[in-house]
This record gives sequence, structure tokens and C-alpha cells, in this order.
Amino acid sequence: MPMNETEFKEFIEEIIIQIEDALEQLDNNIDYESSDGILTIIMENKSQIIINRQTAALQLWLAAKSGGYHFDYDEVNGWQDDRSGEAFIVTLNRCLTEQANEKIELDLE
Repeated sequence: MPMNETEFKEFIEEIIIQIEDALEQLDNNIDYESSDGILTIIMENKSQIIINRQTAALQLWLAAKSGGYHFDYDEVNGWQDDRSGEAFIVTLNRCLTEQANEKIELDLE
């Protein structure tokens, strides 16, 4: 059964909190700002990764230097890229690593 808009917004807020918590655990100079379903991750080199919800499409979007990614929710596999099928956390970790020029691997609960 597809999730409704309220469930979707709660899901996104939970993911943003998980990412913030994971970023706090890192031993580097990555900063972030969060406001109304938008998480901006600010790398030490001032490049950014932006994660936000696209409520109309019930998608989670990620914008990074390498491009824009749109994720659909699947009850079995979680958030999956609507083109490649790659998991959200895999894409996020790849983008963080590319933009930080060092391996960064967040582990979301």
C-alpha cells in the first residue's frame, strides 16, 4: 500500500535526523543545516550536498556535484534511485566521499 503524504513527510524527517546523527559521529569538518524537510550538507571545501523531499512525487531527492538523484520508496529495499536502482545510502556515501576527497561512510539506522 503506498504511503500517504503525512507518512512520507515523517519518513523524510526521520532520514534527515539519522543523517544528522551520523554526521555528528564523523571526525571531520562537515557541517549541515536543516530546515523544513531540506538538509544541506556543507563540506570542508564549501561544496554542498542537498537532500530534500519532493512531496508531489513522494520522492527523496539528492543534489550533489555529480548530479541530481531521485529516490522512490520500496517496502522491501527502502529508498532506491529511480534510474539506477542504487540505494539512497550508497549514493549518499559515494557523493560524500567524492566531495570530501576522503572515504566517508555513514551508517543509517
